[in-house]
Amino acid sequence: MKYINLIVIYSIQLFEYFMYQLISPQTIFQYFGDDDKEMLQEMIQIILDSNLKDLKNMDELYATQDWAQIKRRCHKAKPSLSYIGAIQTRKILESIEGDLENSHQHFNELLHDIGIIEKELHTFLDSL
Repeated sequence: MKYINLIVIYSIQLFEYFMYQLISPQTIFQYFGDDDKEMLQEMIQIILDSNLKDLKNMDELYATQDWAQIKRRCHKAKPSLSYIGAIQTRKILESIEGDLENSHQHFNELLHDIGIIEKELHTFLDSL
């Protein structure tokens, strides 16, 4: 029985590995718990509607070279990316913060990742 449980756990982890590129359901459950699905859905929706939306809309800040606001938005979003297990994307934010005036290429990478994260979060929400 012990081996069957290990095989099931490994199969689930392997499935999640291929299903999700950037987020980690295991990390989401670790931070938010899995006993209150409604609260979990609300938290994920806040991340989608607030943090990710703010990051996507930074192109106007780049156009006006508002480096302070870009830094604030990146800094504000880092914990949320950790909560959903998007560590690769969090590192992009750190790169942007580290060299604001030369970060436009990193911003393009960020936009790419955000598109994937949004799809993955919606898939995750649908699976609850």
